[in-house]
Formats: sequence, structure tokens, C-alpha cells
Amino acid sequence: MTISATTEAVATRPWQLSAEAEALWKKFPPRANPKSWPATRASRASVVTRMLTPPFLGHDSKTRCNRKLTLLKVLDWLEMQPGNTWQERWDASGVGIDGHVDWRTRLIDDLKSVDNLGPRGERIFKILGMGLVQLIGGDVLRPDLSWLIATNSPLRIANEMERVRDGEAIAKLRALRTASTVGDSTVLPAIEKIALIMAAKGGMVTDLTPGDCLELFKTSKEVFPGPGKSARHSPFCYQLLHSLGAFPADAPPSVRMFSTRFPGQLTTEQLVDRYDLACRPVRDLLIDYLRERQPGIDYNTLTGLATALALWFWKDLEKHHPGMDSLRLAPDVAAAWKRRLQTRIVRSTNEHGQVVESTVERATASDTLMTVRAFYLDLAQWALNEPARWGPWAVPCPVRADDVQHRKMKSRQKARMDQRTRERLPVLPALLEAVDRNRRAAAARLTAAEHVCPGELFTAGGQTLRRAILKRHSPHLWAEEPASGRRRNLAREESNSFWGWAAVEVLRMTGIRIEELSEISHHSLVQYRLPSTGELVPLLQIAPSKTDEERLLVVSPELADVLSAIICRVRADDGGVPLVIAYDHHEKVWNPSMPLLFQRKIGLEDRPIPIDGIRTLLQDALAATGFTDATGQPLHFAPHDFRRIFTTDAVMNGMPPHIAQLILGHRDINTTMGYKAVYPEEVINGHRAFIARRRDLRPSEEYRSPTEEEWEEFLGHFEHRKVALGDCGRAYGTSCIHEHSCIRCPLLRAAPAQRPRLVDIRDNLIDRIAEAEREGWAGEAEGLKVSLAAANAKLAQLDNLITHRAAAIHLGMPTFPDVAGRHITRNQGVVTGS
Repeated sequence: MTISATTEAVATRPWQLSAEAEALWKKFPPRANPKSWPATRASRASVVTRMLTPPFLGHDSKTRCNRKLTLLKVLDWLEMQPGNTWQERWDASGVGIDGHVDWRTRLIDDLKSVDNLGPRGERIFKILGMGLVQLIGGDVLRPDLSWLIATNSPLRIANEMERVRDGEAIAKLRALRTASTVGDSTVLPAIEKIALIMAAKGGMVTDLTPGDCLELFKTSKEVFPGPGKSARHSPFCYQLLHSLGAFPADAPPSVRMFSTRFPGQLTTEQLVDRYDLACRPVRDLLIDYLRERQPGIDYNTLTGLATALALWFWKDLEKHHPGMDSLRLAPDVAAAWKRRLQTRIVRSTNEHGQVVESTVERATASDTLMTVRAFYLDLAQWALNEPARWGPWAVPCPVRADDVQHRKMKSRQKARMDQRTRERLPVLPALLEAVDRNRRAAAARLTAAEHVCPGELFTAGGQTLRRAILKRHSPHLWAEEPASGRRRNLAREESNSFWGWAAVEVLRMTGIRIEELSEISHHSLVQYRLPSTGELVPLLQIAPSKTDEERLLVVSPELADVLSAIICRVRADDGGVPLVIAYDHHEKVWNPSMPLLFQRKIGLEDRPIPIDGIRTLLQDALAATGFTDATGQPLHFAPHDFRRIFTTDAVMNGMPPHIAQLILGHRDINTTMGYKAVYPEEVINGHRAFIARRRDLRPSEEYRSPTEEEWEEFLGHFEHRKVALGDCGRAYGTSCIHEHSCIRCPLLRAAPAQRPRLVDIRDNLIDRIAEAEREGWAGEAEGLKVSLAAANAKLAQLDNLITHRAAAIHLGMPTFPDVAGRHITRNQGVVTGS
């Protein structure tokens, strides 16, 4: 371990526009500015006459006087410049080139040189913007967009545009702020940006194009460069215009489609050239190799191959052994590279503020070694078929078979995952209760705050807060902690706690992957009719993800409650789930608009919650519970932990492994068996012995997917579990071990409709106990009292369930015609179905 006093500069990665963004740029170009138009060709007399009539007049005499004075002075100064139009004179003055230089100083100096400042002299300096903004609002001048963004005068051009140019449309833009989830600090600058585009391009609000907005964003970053985010570069004005209906119907619903944060798919050349390899022959070889592998793998795997081969393998060799031009590595070079790959340097700060460097084992070293080994073996194999192309690169592989201890690596990984599952499975019930409790508490605090005035104290969710007094409009509801004065956004807390709870519940009840969770849509809810009984079974359709295979999951009543709560939360005013456009971070492409369930409103735009956002919501929800592990650290749940817990719980409760394999979407049953962590040793040994015997006695065709008859038997098991009071919860393939004493059995799930029958049973038990005590049948009375206690417990559970479902709402599950022939579009803020 060493102590470092300096830090290395981190190179920034250049971003690019995606192919979709490039196409949209061409489809929606910015408007071109003409050199001349009627208002700028007008004479001085007509301009002055027009500016002295409504709507250009000021509200009071002082304002009217100042506006007229400054207008005349600006016209006097412009007439000193060469040109035939007012715009030509403005351009000839040169003050519109750099907005950081104050144009008013030049005007004062020029008028002073001809003794034309007037009696007020230089005192008019501060109000000269009034004169220029009148000419801009009247479309006499159209300064360059970069100048308008940077200048300190005139300001608040939106106020002038609202008064004289397009008051109705700008008033609608201001009204939209009440429907957004952002405050005045975001909405008002966005309206100002829209006014700047009108000032630079002319026209009304509805004349603005997506290209005009994109040009504004690009110009803003050029005028104010620098790292990090800035309010100057906010794209919210695009949302305002899109919500107003100013853009064409085929305009992108989200400005994110133009952002360099979503670069799209890179070509194989770009994937390799990110690392600036010095040896061109090897660089070309890697490109050819990736291009050869590309048709059979997805884009995420392709980028992983490029990183492993170009960065971790060849770039590292070039860094430590400059001048290398062959894949044939000397033994000492190969050994040194593998040693460097096995470890990495971790920097941390000690208690003295010094940067401490320590060497730790690299977790991905085995994966990189396997990738490099496969690369060499592929070249050797391909050289047999195409010796001219691949033969020169077929050399001995520097990674031997024993360098990659795949079995040991898998065993260690299995042990770590099993330990995680064993730690988390026992606390899952308490975790679910805590997450739900925090959700309800956050909702209670938000509701209580809505019913008090600013400055008043309120108590809800176990906390006492004071509703904050805000100086400006905010769509959120803020509260303060009386002791510390810290402000809290109760609306955001409620939203985050709800979505964290929803993610936990859906993940633990379905066992799906997190990317599959983010892709669940309203169309994923389908139904299946049992052919034997005609009963409708609600199903959840999981779209193809990792294994490119879709699957159907049975929706339990508990899962139906969660999905109902989600749908009710995201549903629009017309009852439909809004269409949102999502970016696939694995494939680097934009998906078509879909009614995704995990979405929420950002500003005026309905956006899907991305995978990273779901992870953050999960961690925030789990951190709020306060659970810790054996070391006292906060208990961390990864999204995949719920998948392993689901598998373990299902197999432990009797689900056949090959059924679990289909539910989880695994291609290999060994993967499914690897997910389960807790399993009795005798069952493992007996199962393995059974499989070994069956493999000896039965043909390989037996190892297959379940047949229709097996599925019918599996579904029929649940029909045989129906009893008078509800359903029996015993596992598949098991018989009743409680001698059908259902009232005492903990596996009985009483149906709400059978509550009167359960009440009759309880009353009958009370009468029988009284009779037994009266007749002196002590043994009979004791047994009946056990049944009475069980009946009371069942009634209590049933009452809790009925209370929990009291607010449940029908899911609105779409039928097949709805899925195939119905879509939702937004046009000028109106949602329609067709």
C-alpha cells in the first residue's frame, strides 16, 4: 500500500449523436433567416409611428416617455451605420457579434461624438434596452441568437413578446407551469428561451420548429462552454412547445432523442478506435474479428468484446511494451500481462486526508482471460477455412486452459450468491412490511401537508413537520423539520417511496430481471381461459430480454393489487396509460412508444423510469428501512437478489425445477438450480441419484420441455386445492398432511366471499364448547377451543385482507383487440384512442 499526493487527470470521452438523432436533425432543420423582410425595410417615420401606437405603448406616462426617448436614440445611432435596412445597419455596427461586450457603451460613444446625446446625456445608459427591445419585438431587428443568449441588455424579452407579438400563446405557456413538476426557476427561463428564438428567427410561437430549439441548445453550449450541467442549457423549452402543440405530429416527443447522452450504436471501427491503438495491423484485425462475430451476438456483448480485446489486452501491451506488432507473445510478456490483469489499484482517503493506494483482486480478470483465449482459438479455427485471411494471425495462445479456472470461479461465485440469499431470505417479510409502512407514511405526510396552511405544524407518518412558506410558485409541496429547519420535498418523497415499494413487490413476486421490469407495459397484461373449467387466469407477459424468449407468469391476487396501484397512478385523464419512448441502454437504440407501467412525469413529459433509476429507487427504499447485515453495515439488496430469493422459495415449496426454469426464462435447468440457495441435503443427493438412474435407463429424448399433459396436471393441482372456505396452499405434488382439518391448517387461504360461512363455524364452535363444558366433556372442550382459536385467527386474517383490498381498482386489462388495434397518441395536449 502506498500514499499518493497527486491525482491523475481523467480523460473525457467524446460523445456523438445517434443515427436517429442525425436523421431527426435532417428532418427538422432550423429555419433560415432572410436578409430582408418588410418590417426591417420600413422608413424611420413608419417605425416611430408604429412604436407609438398600441400594443407598443407603455402602461404609464413615465414608461411611455422612456420608451420613446430610447427608441429615438437607438434609431439615431443605427442611422449612423451604413446599410439600406435596419438589420443591415445593425450588422454593420459590429456590436451584434459578441454579446459579452456591452453595446450600449458603443452607442453612447457614437452619439457623444456627434453631440446627439440630448439633455439627459449618459444617464439614459441603463434604459437603452427599452429602445432596442421595442425594435426586436416589432421584428424590425433580428439579432443573432448567440448575441441574444450572451447579452446583458435587453433582458426579459419574453415580457415584450407577450405584449406585442404573441400574447395568447405565451400566456398558454405560462399556464402550463401549473401542470408541470418543475418550478418557476425552470419554466420562466424556458419561456425566455422561446422568446429569444422568436427574436432571432421572427414569427409567432407556433412558427417555431424542433430545429430552432436544437439550434438554441447547440448555440447555448458554444456561448457558455464548460463541463457539468447548467440551467442555461435546460431543454425544457422543447417540452413546453411540444405540450402546447406547436410542433408537427411526427416531431419527437422527447428532446432526449437529440441528446449526445444517448449516442446510439457505434460501428466496429468506432468501438476499437476509442482506445487509439498504435499498431494499425492489430487494430484492423480486431475490427475484422468483431465484424465477424457481430451477427451472432447482441450489441452489449459486442462492446464487451471490444473493451476486453482492445483496452484490457492490446492497449495494455502497447503501454508496457511499445512497438509490439504481433500476437505472438513472449512467455515473460504474457505472464506480466496476466499479473497486471489480476489486480487493480484502489484509491481511498485516510483519516489524515491523504490518498491511499491499495492493490486488490480484479473481479473481471477471469472473464477477460476467457475472452482473449476465445479470440486466439477462433483465429486458429478460422485459419483452417480461410488461411489467406486469418492464417498470419494464428499463433499460440498466451492464455492456457489452467489459467482460467472456470469451475473454481463458478464455485466461488455460487458460494457468494448463496450466502447473499441466505442472509436476505429470512428478512424478506420484515423488509416488505417496512417498505410498505414507509410508503404509507410518506403518503400520509403528503396528504396531511395538503390540508394545512403554509407555516402550520402537522403530524403524520410518525413525524411532526411544518409546511414551508415559499417565495415563488412550486409544483411540489415542501415541509420543514422544526428542529433543524431542513426542507423536504414531500411530493418527491412520496413518489420515490411508492416506486421503490412497487419495484420491490413486483421483483419479489415474479422473479423477473430488472430490464424486464422496466419493459412491463399495459399490454403485458393478458388472460388465459382454463379449458377444463372456463376460469379466466390473469397472466403477465414478459417481453424477450436476455435469452430472447418471451414467457407468461400467473398474476397472483397480491401482484394484481400492486399492478392496479401502479396503473391507477400513471393513468391519464381519459383512463389510458400514456405512451412513452424508452432508450435501450444495452442495444443503444430508441424503442417505439409504449404504455410502460414504470413511468412518471418529468416536467411536462411522461418518461419511463430507466434501469439505473429503478436501482436508485430500490436502494433508497431499502435504506429507509434501517436493516443491517451481520457486520452492522446497511443491508444491500441488488435487483437480482429478488430473483434468486424467488427461485429458492419456489423450489423449496415444491415447484418442480423444470417448471421454475420456464418461469424464470432460463435455457439451461442447471442455471435455475444454481439460483436456489437453501435446499435440504438429502433432497439434493436423492434428486441427483434419481437423475443418474434415469439417465442410465431412459433415452435422451426424455430431457425436454414439459408436455401439455404435464402442464394440465400442474394446473389441475390448483383446482384440487379448492375447499369450501377458499383455497389450500399446499405445495404441488403433496397430499394433505393435516387430515383435512382445514380450519386449523395454516395453509388454508380463506376467500372473502366465505366470511359468513366462517362466522357460522365460529358460532357453532362456541355453542359446542358451551355444551361440552355443561356436560363435563373436558377433552372435547379443549379440542374445540383449539379449533375456535384457529377460526378467530382466520377471521382476523380475512378482515385484514378485505381492508387491504377495499381500495383496489380494476386493472382495465386490455383484450387482444385492444392490444392489436388500439393506440394512444398525443396531439396538442389531447389523448385520443383509435
